[in-house]
Amino acid sequence: MAVTERILVVDVGTSSVRASVFDRDGVTVTAAERELLPDSPADGLVEFDACAMADTCMGLARSALEVAGPVAGVGITNQRGSAILWDRVTGEPVGPGLGWQDLRTVGACLALRAEGLKLGPNQSATKVQWLLDQLPERGAGRDLAFGTVDTWVAWTLSSGAVHVIDATNAAITGLQRSTRPDEWDAPTLAQLGVAPELLPAIVDSCAVVGEARALPGEPPIVALIGDQQASLVGQGCVRAGDAKITFGTGGMLDVVRGEQAPEVGTRGKAGTFPIVAWRERGRVTWGAEAIMLAAGTNVQWLRDELGIIPSSDASADVAAQCPDTGGVVFVPAPLGLGTPAWDYGARGALFGLTRGSGRPEIVRAVLEGVAHRGADLVDAAEADTNIAIAALRVDGGMTDNPVFVQALADASQRPVEISPVREATSLGAALMAGVTLGHHSSVGSLATTWSPRARVEPGAPLDRDRWREAVSRSRGWIPELSGVEL
Repeated sequence: MAVTERILVVDVGTSSVRASVFDRDGVTVTAAERELLPDSPADGLVEFDACAMADTCMGLARSALEVAGPVAGVGITNQRGSAILWDRVTGEPVGPGLGWQDLRTVGACLALRAEGLKLGPNQSATKVQWLLDQLPERGAGRDLAFGTVDTWVAWTLSSGAVHVIDATNAAITGLQRSTRPDEWDAPTLAQLGVAPELLPAIVDSCAVVGEARALPGEPPIVALIGDQQASLVGQGCVRAGDAKITFGTGGMLDVVRGEQAPEVGTRGKAGTFPIVAWRERGRVTWGAEAIMLAAGTNVQWLRDELGIIPSSDASADVAAQCPDTGGVVFVPAPLGLGTPAWDYGARGALFGLTRGSGRPEIVRAVLEGVAHRGADLVDAAEADTNIAIAALRVDGGMTDNPVFVQALADASQRPVEISPVREATSLGAALMAGVTLGHHSSVGSLATTWSPRARVEPGAPLDRDRWREAVSRSRGWIPELSGVEL
């Protein structure tokens, strides 16, 4: 196998950045990862240093190439919904990068709703509006550029030559209001005061979009795709009805629907949203997504704020010290509840504590709470799509936790198939890049790539009725935020 058939993937998540080199069959040649946590300067605010992100991407990418040698192409996958605004001339950001979890634009969302424009604070639209509002005269006279994280990484790797966004990222910005995935919506831009010149060109998820001039050999950039869609592909979910859940900082269930266009931007009755699963040769495959705003974040809270576990990995050993939670129930809602309730005013809560509740019971309750939320996503996706999900394909950091995975199987009462790679996002981006390079005939041909490393069968069901009661009690804690709807 020629070395030049290898693919470099830059994968920018919410909590870390990874650079990996894969061979044409999706086998990892080398990989490096660095933690890059966002800042939270106040409750509900989530922001990041875009320059630090760019430097981290470049450093890891160059290190990977030093180990693996030349590559045939570069794929990019990214946290979605985050927003960056920068000066084209200097290449410098003009404000903080706003993370997808950031809630500072809740008030703007409410005001826009009164004007007939329905947007959520987790979308990019009101984030770019906020960034512009912080500039004198909203940046008049400056040559500014807006992008999501895939846009920023492509810009960085190309030394400013490429200003693009792929269709999966563009569709969830809130700046598209129709089923045409190649256009920005002019009335929405006008209402937000966002000039069309700020926006990137919308491209296919697998296509040559330019050269990575900042990297040795200047390999072509051949794939851009949002992290959850990349995870779909990485877990072989490329046929209508295929579904997966990623448990990272947040939790996302995605199910493939097919080429029939849904009502874009319209939330289903059960709280899911239509998404672009990928765009290939100008043709869109659609999907639906159910969202958990906080998954691994809750384990980080146990580690960093409460200090009751020394590491995230230790949560499994601590939770295994008790057979059950002793009636303790945890609702993982530090940033509110996503699908199906979509209550931004809900907050995390522990119920059922007694004098006998100790560290193991609390840690197990946190893991089971995230598992319950995973089961909620499955129920919602089935209700909105009329697709039966017989088994759960899962990836993400939490899938290394056997107590959590068993709890997910028990809460959902479905078998859980664990991805052979912990982070299927990078693998999915590599496979998409391989489609562009001719390693695979089409995205559809990737269905045969799936082979789970383990399958966990459900045991005794968790108490879903008690869970629903706990969720209902956690809702509306901050009433003004609970009034925000997507």
